[in-house]
Amino acid sequence: MSTNTNKLSGKVAVVTGASKGIGASIAKNLAAEGAAVVVNYATSKAGAEKVVAEITSSGGKAIAVQADIAKKTDIDPMFAETKAAFGGGLR
Repeated sequence: MSTNTNKLSGKVAVVTGASKGIGASIAKNLAAEGAAVVVNYATSKAGAEKVVAEITSSGGKAIAVQADIAKKTDIDPMFAETKAAFGGGLR
């Protein structure tokens, strides 16, 4: 991860498909910039937990949340879990 510049301090980022590949890289970079990150995954819980561990071991804030964003019924619970974890100004 790059040096934390805190450009995104106080912000929350929800990164879909963040358990591997480009999504994981985006999640880690957002965390390095100071954002609290929701690592969303549809099926790869182990991959998401690995990304969360990498972020938190570097001093960042992250949680893994399972949700299939193609299903409307999964979206509201994902944001409810996000709000419970990071609170703040989430609507």
